[in-house]
Amino acid sequence: MGYSGARGGLEAILAAERHVRHERDHAPVPWAGTEQITARFRLAVDRVMGEAGLYDEPTAAHAFRQAEGDTLEAAHLVRAHRSTLPRLARSEPVDPDEMVVLRRIVPAHRTPDGPQLLGRTSDYTGRLLERPDGPPSPNGQVPAPVAQADGERRPRRFSAMLREMDLLVDHRTGADPEPFDVTRRPARPPAPRSAVLASMARAETGALVGLWYRSILGPDGNIHEVTLGEVRHGRLPLRVRHPHTGRPVRIGTFRATETEALEDLDGAEEDRARFDLGYGLCFGHNERKSIAMANLDVACRRFGASLEQVLLLTIDGLDSGGFLEHLKLPHYVTFRSMVDRKLAVRTTGERVRATDPLGRDCR
Repeated sequence: MGYSGARGGLEAILAAERHVRHERDHAPVPWAGTEQITARFRLAVDRVMGEAGLYDEPTAAHAFRQAEGDTLEAAHLVRAHRSTLPRLARSEPVDPDEMVVLRRIVPAHRTPDGPQLLGRTSDYTGRLLERPDGPPSPNGQVPAPVAQADGERRPRRFSAMLREMDLLVDHRTGADPEPFDVTRRPARPPAPRSAVLASMARAETGALVGLWYRSILGPDGNIHEVTLGEVRHGRLPLRVRHPHTGRPVRIGTFRATETEALEDLDGAEEDRARFDLGYGLCFGHNERKSIAMANLDVACRRFGASLEQVLLLTIDGLDSGGFLEHLKLPHYVTFRSMVDRKLAVRTTGERVRATDPLGRDCR
């Protein structure tokens, strides 16, 4: 790129790092503890885990604190940390139907099988700023959430009912290919669906939402709008194979958000008697990402390779953010070469005009 070092070179870089550490370590208020960050900034921590591709709440909280609240920088820190960790085992495939649901909404049906569990959400409250030192609530305390029976925590899927009614296009082929591991090698088009879904699962949330919004009615003329079949947030089991017995053993749980989106097919070569189903699943509680994923999953299948290329190559926050950040590095040599070319063009043009006002070659 033709970089040239800034004046002061390494000394200036080290001074900048010292300044960051000093301001961070000598703030007028103490650092927030890890448990406080995971409890009070849970959605930011979940976003960092998802975009970094590593599920560990304390690590994400440490990165969020070190990055001073910059979720993209925090995800970068966690990915760098993840690259130093050994791979001791591979987790077993998990069935999403095993999810212990903490929140479940079915926008497509008023009375689905199982309850609507609004869970912990501000979707239905007014966007009014509450000052931490404001007046207390009218009744003096917040009521505890209502306990749900185990059966209500594992409700039947809304899409299962549609399948029984033969209203869903069935894309299952019976084959079970190995999922594409985007952490080991980059995904390039044409790529399997697992690569596209994995790329979206750790994409920068804002980029994914922006791309979804463009796909509703983009410059390509593709009218694409879906109905959400179901949105879930809950806990899934984590299993690995025991090194001695070879049997799967449960070693913990992790939280995930899952979305199924329904597309009303209306294309000339599409099955207009059925709906298509899009799917999204990501770490933590991040409904914006999972909803955008499910929408774009359908759009990628319907509108082809151009969207797939965008999804695979442009939505990673570390790639796009890193390219943007590099513009702040010294570009003196590069820009000076452009200035020299401009001056050369101007000099040549002035010489031609001085020879012949009409620009004719008088040689």
